[in-house]
Amino acid sequence: MPCGTYKRKSWARVKKVQDPIAILKEAGCERKVIEHCIAVKDLALIFAENANADIELVKTGAILHDIGRSKTHSIAHGQAGAEICRGLGLSEEICLIIERHIGAGLTEEECRKEGLIPKDCIPVTIEEKIVAHSDNLIKGTKEITIEERIKLSPNLTDDIIRRMKKLSEEIEIYR
Repeated sequence: MPCGTYKRKSWARVKKVQDPIAILKEAGCERKVIEHCIAVKDLALIFAENANADIELVKTGAILHDIGRSKTHSIAHGQAGAEICRGLGLSEEICLIIERHIGAGLTEEECRKEGLIPKDCIPVTIEEKIVAHSDNLIKGTKEITIEERIKLSPNLTDDIIRRMKKLSEEIEIYR
């Protein structure tokens, strides 16, 4: 479904129905994915509080950022997760956090080269940037440095590495 064509519900109404951890479980996410999402959320909330970001949006987006791993563990999990959440009627703000969390985001051309829907998936809002950066810093449930993340990802292009470092510099001021 193209962006913007879903039936929008307010997050407040959806939130009363079930919590984000329950959504991950119902989607079929493995325990280790859920534990990772909680660790990303814990770090993201530190940045969010200091950045004066929308705390509830960061919390929910961080918990749900890997919901697409219930369908695939490939790079496509970002777009897959956003579609899952659009199908659940979650806010577009949450869906964009999920769609744009891969590394420091993917350009339309990078998406095309990866066989993804060719669209701009670069984080734009402070909430999107906080979740993407926090995910870069959590391996499993342990915090690592951005340099360690880059070393763990040997196939990154120079452009992606520059973008990840720039994102790190932008968000680390809120630690």
